[in-house]
Amino acid sequence: MITALLALAWTAAGLAALAALMTAFNLLTWPRGRQQVRHPGRVSVLVPARNEEASIGACVDALLAQEHPLHEVLVLDDGSTDRTAEILAARASDPRLRVLTGDGLPDGWVGKPHACHVLGHEATGDLLLFVDADVTLDSAAVGRIAALLDRHRADLLTAVPGQVTGSWMEHLILPLLHLTYTAWLPLVLIHLTQDPRFLAANGQILAVRADAYRAIGGFEAVKNEVVDDMAFCGAAKRAGKRVLFADGSTLARCRMYASPGEVWRGFSKNLYEGLGESPLRLLAVGSVYFLAFIAPFLLLPLALAVPLLAVPALVGVGLNVVTRVALAVRFGHHPLGVLGHPIAVVLLLGIALNSWRWARRGQIEWAGRTYAARSARGA
Repeated sequence: MITALLALAWTAAGLAALAALMTAFNLLTWPRGRQQVRHPGRVSVLVPARNEEASIGACVDALLAQEHPLHEVLVLDDGSTDRTAEILAARASDPRLRVLTGDGLPDGWVGKPHACHVLGHEATGDLLLFVDADVTLDSAAVGRIAALLDRHRADLLTAVPGQVTGSWMEHLILPLLHLTYTAWLPLVLIHLTQDPRFLAANGQILAVRADAYRAIGGFEAVKNEVVDDMAFCGAAKRAGKRVLFADGSTLARCRMYASPGEVWRGFSKNLYEGLGESPLRLLAVGSVYFLAFIAPFLLLPLALAVPLLAVPALVGVGLNVVTRVALAVRFGHHPLGVLGHPIAVVLLLGIALNSWRWARRGQIEWAGRTYAARSARGA
């Protein structure tokens, strides 16, 4: 029994060390938007919006205030039943802004890919910048995105904006996005190789050259994908295009969810599909997260009875704390996320199980729509 516990403790410490080292490497090498350049062509900014009255005003105002010239700002009001249309109408005096009205969701489509498809069809720019309606761009963001695309000779850029949190659930769960991105994959491999197995994406900010967009097949190529950002970037790699995954904390801020319930439902909709709708992969990833981020904290009090556990448990806990503090300093995470780290990971595993449950019963819910499981959608 003691031998098994000791093996478990050192395995957990080893995984925590791997996550810490990988995070340190990625924090040093993850591309960030700092410099600005002028994109030589026309820039179209495209915003899908469905019931976004809380954020659409700030989103559009930030776009219209960009230092970089914009050819057009297209917003699709995708069947909103709140004040989204009214808020957009109040900004209609700017000639760059054009508001489109959605006419329903065709069979075989998921909502956001269809909205992006409509926007992409209407856009006339050479660079298409898709921005979620809950994202507020820094005034220099478009110029920084252009600089990142040029510097890395990329056809497509996807970036993680700074995450704004309010409720306790947001403080705990949202920082795990950065941990997940940085802990397991050398992010430089995403743009150094066209292998789609080396991929991470965030659709809150997605810029793609128009010729590459057409070569990929636009969002029609991923029309039935709930995790559309990963699917679109994977399709880009398979089409031979170079994908850049960037740290967008200098580009924009985003309040992704505004309550514990939204956090639970929002991650439940895509976590299982993001793992390829594979129970074995879910079990494997869940086991790794348990060992690396929870087990050291459980083993530490056991060391009072089994002193041999003290060193690996302390190593595992210490590495977890150092990793989370480093991420908090870089990305401005709330202290509750650091202090409640193992609790946050337990909650994340609960969300993963709920995501599996939603997919298994074929009822994936989001934005007032319900979708069948990915396999049933023919994805």
